[in-house]
Amino acid sequence: MTDAAPAPPAPPRATWSHRAEYAATRAIVAVLRRLPWRWASAVGGAIGRLGYWPVGIRRGVTERQIAAAFPERSPAEVARLARASYDSLGRTSIETAILPGTSAADVMARVAWVEGWALMDAALAAGRGLIIVSGHLGNWEFGAAYCAARGVPLDVVVRGMANPLFDAYLTRTRREAGVEVVRDREAVRRTPRSLRENRAVGFVADHDALGLASTFVPFFGRPAKTPRGPGVFALRMGVPVVFLAVLRQPDGRYGIRVQPVTVPPTGDREADVDAFVLRYTQLLEAEVRAHPAQYFWQHRRWRRQPEGTPAHLREP
Repeated sequence: MTDAAPAPPAPPRATWSHRAEYAATRAIVAVLRRLPWRWASAVGGAIGRLGYWPVGIRRGVTERQIAAAFPERSPAEVARLARASYDSLGRTSIETAILPGTSAADVMARVAWVEGWALMDAALAAGRGLIIVSGHLGNWEFGAAYCAARGVPLDVVVRGMANPLFDAYLTRTRREAGVEVVRDREAVRRTPRSLRENRAVGFVADHDALGLASTFVPFFGRPAKTPRGPGVFALRMGVPVVFLAVLRQPDGRYGIRVQPVTVPPTGDREADVDAFVLRYTQLLEAEVRAHPAQYFWQHRRWRRQPEGTPAHLREP
């Protein structure tokens, strides 16, 4: 007789602080859902900008990282980009919060242009599944909803949030959009099954986290600890990989770009996985360079670095 698999850890219990935060947020969302999409997004932007000033949530982290990534920018330009990144984050948060109940037709109507979608169709037509890699750029949550609206059977690998009430709400939001949620602790077991069922599996692979297999690759010239799961599954299962960027346009709609993530095989599995991680990080960096105001600079991207990293390449 084999031992039963260990039960997953119980989710954290909601505290009174969690409940108060959640109640306030749901009240705001209830009001914003009555507004047109663009108006609600604009309110989200205004809320986000408050995080930059006067509240100052992670303002120093944001400005230091932007300055390190773009050393040619003046302090005034860095401050402008930082403020714009808070605006973008606020818009993304509110647009995601009001997404439940939005029809597939309305989701698709909020997209101005799409490039490279044939890569998605061809991969799923081959019947081997698909891995989608994205980053915290533009509105990655809307990108998942758009894929589902176009009929892509999609699982997304996610990490739980500190507030269990927010976490449960976001999980419901994703599922209402047609997206299945896979916890990162379950990804090793669930991902192969999903791929064998010819589903797409999505990873937002630009934040390091303790307990996840990772490798260090350059991001804006500094070593950044990056999850290697997408590369591992791609090579193990022999499935195609694409990089998805969801970019907010001036009129409030989105542009969606799909690019292949390809690496010539060398026969060295570990080296090939690292090459995959490097390649999708390079694609993300190119998009961030083109749209720096839409990146999530509030996260400490270079918090963990390899031993012996030169001082000028350490976390700014």
